[in-house]
Amino acid sequence: MFDTLSEKFDQTLRKLRGLGKITERNIEDAVREVRLALLEADVHFQVVKDFTEKVRAQAIGQEVLGSLTPTQQFLKIVNTELTSLMGERATPLDLSAAPPVVILLVGLQGSGKTTTAGKLARYLQSELKRSPYLVPADVYRPAAIEQLTTLASQIGCPVHPSQPGADPVVITRDAFTFARHHGHDVLLVDTAGRLHIDDALMIELERIKAAVHPHHMLLVVDAMTGQDAVNVARGFHERLGLSGVILSKLDGDARGGAALSVRAVTGAPILFGGTGEKLDALEVFHPDRMATRILGMGDVMTLIEKAERAYDQQQALTLQKKLRRNEFTLDDFRDQLRAVRRMGAMGDLLNMIPGMKKFTRGLDMQGAEAELKQVEAIINSMTHQERRNHLILNGSRRRRIAQGSGTTVADVNRFLKQFEQTRKVMKQMSKLAGRGMSPLPM
Repeated sequence: MFDTLSEKFDQTLRKLRGLGKITERNIEDAVREVRLALLEADVHFQVVKDFTEKVRAQAIGQEVLGSLTPTQQFLKIVNTELTSLMGERATPLDLSAAPPVVILLVGLQGSGKTTTAGKLARYLQSELKRSPYLVPADVYRPAAIEQLTTLASQIGCPVHPSQPGADPVVITRDAFTFARHHGHDVLLVDTAGRLHIDDALMIELERIKAAVHPHHMLLVVDAMTGQDAVNVARGFHERLGLSGVILSKLDGDARGGAALSVRAVTGAPILFGGTGEKLDALEVFHPDRMATRILGMGDVMTLIEKAERAYDQQQALTLQKKLRRNEFTLDDFRDQLRAVRRMGAMGDLLNMIPGMKKFTRGLDMQGAEAELKQVEAIINSMTHQERRNHLILNGSRRRRIAQGSGTTVADVNRFLKQFEQTRKVMKQMSKLAGRGMSPLPM
C-alpha cells in the first residue's frame, strides 16, 4: 500500500539530502513535489492544499533553515502532519453501552461490507472477547446473505436467519431482541449497498437507525476508490452521522488517497484497515505508524505485534532447546514457515523494518511468496519419519517427494541443502544467545 506515494516522498528527500545547504527556494521546491505526490496518490485536492500549506509554514521557519540537519527536520514536519491528517493516534472501538451494542456497517455495493462484517466479528471474538451476533440485512442480494452465513460458520459466530425480500428494519429489530435474550453483547449489522448513493438507500438506513439506535455507524470504504471515497464518505456522513471508517482493500492500493482524505473530510476516525482476503486480515489503524510506513521509516511496533500473535512463547523456548541439541527438524521448519506466513505478505513485513523499503524495490515479492509455498509443498509430500530425519532421504524418496509436490528433484535437493545450512546457522545463533552474547558481530 502507498507504494507510489512512498517512492515520491523518497525522491524528494533524496534531493534535499544532496544539497549542501537548504534555502527557502529548496523548501518551496520540496513542498511543490510533496503536493504533486499527494495529488498523484489521488488525495482530495482541498486536503492536499491544507496539508502543504501547513508543511510550508513550518518548514520555511528557522526550525528547518537554521537546523544542522535540515532534511531530518523537514521529514519530521511531514511525518507529524501526515499523522495529524490521519487522526494522530489509533482510536479504539468504543463498546461502552448497554448490550447488545449495535454496530451498523454501511457503504456502497462492492466496498467490501460483507467480508468486513466477518472480519470485524472475528476481531470482536478473538481480540475483545465479545459475543457478536451477525445480521445479514442486505435482502436484495441473496448471495450477500449466503456469503455472510458462510463467513460466520468459519469463525463459529451465530448469524440471524434473514430471508431475501424481507423488510431489513424488521430483520434488524428481531435480531436485536434475539441478541438481548441470548447473551450476545454486540449486534453487527451488514446493510445493503448501491452502486452509488441514492435517496432510497439513505431512507432505508435511516429507518434501521431509528429502529435500533446504533452505537456505531461505520462506513466501509474501498481504499482503491481514491477521491471518490471522499464524496461517498461525505454523503453518508451528512445523512447518517458516521462514528468511524473502515478502509477495505488497503493491501491492493498503491496510491492511498482514500486513507489520507476520508478522515480530514468527515472528521470520523479511521478505526480499521483491511489488509487481505483472510478473516484475520483486519488491523487497527494507527495513523502514526501509517505515516512512518509512507515515509519509508518502517513500522516496528506492528511487526512486533504480528510476531507476538504468530509465535507462542512456550513453543519458542522449546524450539531454542531443540536448536541447541541439534534436533531442529523439517517439522519445526514447517511450523516456523507457517508462523511467518501468518504474519502477512513478505513484502509488507520487510517494509515494516526501518530503511528496508528502499532495498525491496524491484524485488519479486510474489516470486518469493510462491517459493515459500513450494517449500511447504515439498515438506508436506514427505512422510512423518522423513520430516523428523531428513538424512534418510535417498534418491528414490526424493523423486517421490518431487512428484508429490509438483516440483523437480533439483528443487528438492536445493531446498534440503538450504535447510541444512539454515540448521547450522540457527544452532550457532542459539548457542551465542544462550551465552548472553550477540549472535551478530558488533
